[in-house]
Amino acid sequence: MKICELLQHEHAFVSLEFFPPKEREAWPGFFDVVRDLKATHPLFVSVTYGAGGSSQTNTLEIATRLKQEYDLEPLTHFTCVGASEQRLRNFLDGLVAGGVKNILALRGDPPRGQKDFKATDNGFAHAADLVRFIHRHYPQFSIGVAGYPEMHPETPDALKDLTFLKDKLDAGADFVVTQMFFDNDVYFDFVQRARAMGITQPIIPGILPVASLAGVKRMLAFCGATIPQTYLQDLEHVHERYGDAAVRGLGLGYAKNQVRDLLERGAPGVHLYTLNKAETCLEIVRGDVGLMQME
Repeated sequence: MKICELLQHEHAFVSLEFFPPKEREAWPGFFDVVRDLKATHPLFVSVTYGAGGSSQTNTLEIATRLKQEYDLEPLTHFTCVGASEQRLRNFLDGLVAGGVKNILALRGDPPRGQKDFKATDNGFAHAADLVRFIHRHYPQFSIGVAGYPEMHPETPDALKDLTFLKDKLDAGADFVVTQMFFDNDVYFDFVQRARAMGITQPIIPGILPVASLAGVKRMLAFCGATIPQTYLQDLEHVHERYGDAAVRGLGLGYAKNQVRDLLERGAPGVHLYTLNKAETCLEIVRGDVGLMQME
């Protein structure tokens, strides 16, 4: 089913993000996590796509299996990096054959070792180019795009960043999934500014439950998001005194409060970045945060 149709439901929801394991030997463990998290009844599950298409085949196969074997609604990522019209058609045709109806169109980050993004000669320079192509040639797909509550790190100012977002939506995208953030006021300000610009599509907040101090610092360094100083200091303090288990506990509590506040203030649902781990996401959905309760 198309995600744009699923989003018409009024109840709060959870959606989940997975990444394809690099090694085939890790797939059984990955699908164990999928089975565990299916109990949260996610509205959809996204599957990431490696830089330069490095995991294209894995993304396609995993998305198909999520749909056919696990009865989940996949949202497959696709980036402009190294994209050509034929490569995009091959990928989309594979999704059609697998019964997958949703794609997240992204510009993507430069491949490792390459400082700047370089568009290929076929014109796929921006996510809006992907959206426009998919919308025109594969209208059976529901298309999502990324939003940046704290701006994309390469964007010069907030107004330009919102203009880029509106371009993607005007090109045919149906909904937005945001980059992670740790201050809910930043998300609601982003939504308010988007609405003032005429953006009407759903904007789904992306939440990362912190499980590792080194991991979250690494992600913040390349995605442009920030973390409240007091929260970072608390994470550093518990890590120094008690280690990673304490970081995970603090991160879980913070994420629960963040999700609860988002839903109470009108967010349509939450998109949890799972990092291919089940336990924390299960605890968030089990908790009293306003999400659908597990059966």
